[in-house]
Amino acid sequence: MLIYHFDSKEGLLTAVAREVEARQRAALAGLGPADAGREFWRRLTDESLRANEKLFFQLYGRALGGTPGTADFLDGVVEDWLGPIEALLARYGVPEADRPAHARLGLAVARGLLLDLVTTGDRAAVDAAMDQFLARYENP
Repeated sequence: MLIYHFDSKEGLLTAVAREVEARQRAALAGLGPADAGREFWRRLTDESLRANEKLFFQLYGRALGGTPGTADFLDGVVEDWLGPIEALLARYGVPEADRPAHARLGLAVARGLLLDLVTTGDRAAVDAAMDQFLARYENP
């Protein structure tokens, strides 16, 4: 039945990862303006999400490597986040013209630090790095 609905194991895993991502974007949109970046980072780095984050990076690598059944994973993997991040940046007072570049930077920083976390497990180090990054928006 799973193969019928998802075509392959990779198709199923891609659907799972997309659902997790959609839920994270909805959570970001639902945060209040005060400390939204920090609150979202705490949510992303919660230990209960570690398996989902590992799956995300595994699928990302497979899709980039051309593993059959994973190409759909790349659809929207960046673009779907830019609008929600730009909305957060508006709350921080980032000028509209600057938001697209800042959104890509923020996505890259968050994903890079999450990859660091699932690789090293060094929560204190990645939190310190994210604190430095977010401080640039909170204290312009």
